Amino acid sequence: MVRRPIQIGIFIMLQKPRGTRDFLPDEMEARRSIETKLRGIARCWGYREVCTPEFENLDLFTMRSGEGIIDEMYVFEDKGGRKLALRPEITAAVIRMYINEACVAPKPIRWCYFADCFRYERPQKGRYRQFWQFGVELIGADTATADAEVIALAADMLDMTGVAYDLRVGHLAFLKNLLIDLEPPVQRSVMAYLDKKDFTGLAGALRELGKPDLVHSLTALAECRTLREAFEISGTVPERERIERTIMMLDAFGIRYSLDFGIVRGLDYYTGMVFEGFAGNLGAENQIIGGGAYRLSHLFGGDDVASCGFAIGFDRVMVSLGTIVSRKETVVAIASTSEGSIRVPDVARAFRAAGIRVEVDLMERGLGAQLAHAAKSADFAVVIGRREAEAGEVTLKNLHTGEQKTLDLAAAIAEVNAYGAC
Repeated sequence: MVRRPIQIGIFIMLQKPRGTRDFLPDEMEARRSIETKLRGIARCWGYREVCTPEFENLDLFTMRSGEGIIDEMYVFEDKGGRKLALRPEITAAVIRMYINEACVAPKPIRWCYFADCFRYERPQKGRYRQFWQFGVELIGADTATADAEVIALAADMLDMTGVAYDLRVGHLAFLKNLLIDLEPPVQRSVMAYLDKKDFTGLAGALRELGKPDLVHSLTALAECRTLREAFEISGTVPERERIERTIMMLDAFGIRYSLDFGIVRGLDYYTGMVFEGFAGNLGAENQIIGGGAYRLSHLFGGDDVASCGFAIGFDRVMVSLGTIVSRKETVVAIASTSEGSIRVPDVARAFRAAGIRVEVDLMERGLGAQLAHAAKSADFAVVIGRREAEAGEVTLKNLHTGEQKTLDLAAAIAEVNAYGAC
């Protein structure tokens, strides 16, 4: 007797990759609702949507930030041996696209985008390996008016989401004026301490540089909250008139903000105005927006064009909101007897043509079971029995109040639309 091996099936429950999420329908509808509103605000300000590839040449990111950033990215080689990376952010890709496709377009260029990004870092609340950004880039306008417009647009968008936030606005001119005697690499290391709010490390670094006197000035600058104080600490800066005009225009826009001259942004391509926004209920990972004026195009072989923009951390906004943002979409379930089922496709088509979400029974349930199921997920039941089929009418039942009435199809659609408009 030949013994055959016994095969035991082993089933592995596959999980999503670490740092990623699944979104069920309620959450997706909430996200799409906020996303649609952000697009609407951007359009009203004249910003048109663009899209870039999810992966780019690795050099696009290392040319600006150095090889050290590779450890924080998803990097791979394709079959042709080209080194590519999943985008860790979108500003660089948008500027690359500007150079490739639109450098001769009339200025200023107003672009916006909504897309996912990827970073290889430790996941925690509000910080994921796959995350989404809604961003804006204003290219080719080097004025106080441009700076103010971008901040005002950012505030308009955050106000629309309903998130509670604290918006802080600063300018790098004061900090750079204090660091003017230091070499650029040293300036960057000092600014890295300031970006992390590591004043102990800052003091140690400045002592080693023989500049201990700068500790007090830099600390005082980070803590001051008025232009007058900033100018007293830093001295007069060439950008004074532009800074004052930007602040004046923010006040004219009615923006709620505070001045914070300790903002560094951590990226050395920022050149002037910078701003950040924080949600009060997210703990340590509470920054939901960041941006400012920058120059990046020339690093990628383009013209030295002034730009200004920001990115909203969409996931953190949604976490901060905490609850499902309902679109209050009216749902109609069609229930029928066997005699009325012949009319179901036409009735469903008419409701859908009117923009109403419709569900029909696919389980071949009885009428009572169809209505019981409809009560769990719909606002209205449209009942089609033999009598309704013969009369060319429907019975419309409000599943919240229990009220029902027999109507012709047009009247039933009008009543559901009126309910949805309330």
